[in-house]
Amino acid sequence: MFTPDYWAEARKHLVKKDRVMKRLIPQFGDVCLETRGDAFTTLARSIVGQQISVKAAQTVWGKFVLLPEQMAPMNVLKLKVDDMRAAGLSARKVEYLVDLALHFDAGKLHVQAWEEMDDEAIIAELVAIRGIGRWTAEMFLIFHMMRPNVLPLDDVGLINGISQNYFSGDPVSRSDAREVAAAWAPYCSVATWYIWRSLAAVPAVNPPK
Repeated sequence: MFTPDYWAEARKHLVKKDRVMKRLIPQFGDVCLETRGDAFTTLARSIVGQQISVKAAQTVWGKFVLLPEQMAPMNVLKLKVDDMRAAGLSARKVEYLVDLALHFDAGKLHVQAWEEMDDEAIIAELVAIRGIGRWTAEMFLIFHMMRPNVLPLDDVGLINGISQNYFSGDPVSRSDAREVAAAWAPYCSVATWYIWRSLAAVPAVNPPK
């Protein structure tokens, strides 16, 4: 588990450039973004958690993670469908997890090159996997790869947070959100994290419907 080395610089930038961030950031002390786990496990867990509550997702994941000897693509491909369904996974999620494992096992993802690739190139690789859309890919960039400048405009929490913090609760369009975020660059991920925090909620596990 580690935190990004740009966090302190991002805080200074956001406090200087944005009146809301100047108010929000001091409220949360030294707490900051942390990452853990490997890419495959992170994405598998995202798939398991889609369209169900956080509590339900934790329960299903707890059962699923016990099935393979180790959470690795090759081991997931060896699992029986009936065992995966018995862990609480829908037939569709079983298909998604198998497709994810196939992409990793077949080398279709350039995992070793991701550090040098830009955000959009990584998103393009990830959305080619069944069950992974842009929102999930952006969450992966923020929480696993800790990319500093991701703006997940499909995230309901971000839009609601911008509405509450910048527009007194009035409805916010994507263009409104982009306009606000212009002051955040090149640290949109960090500002988004603080917006989530301002809602007193952990970022959603499930993509918006």
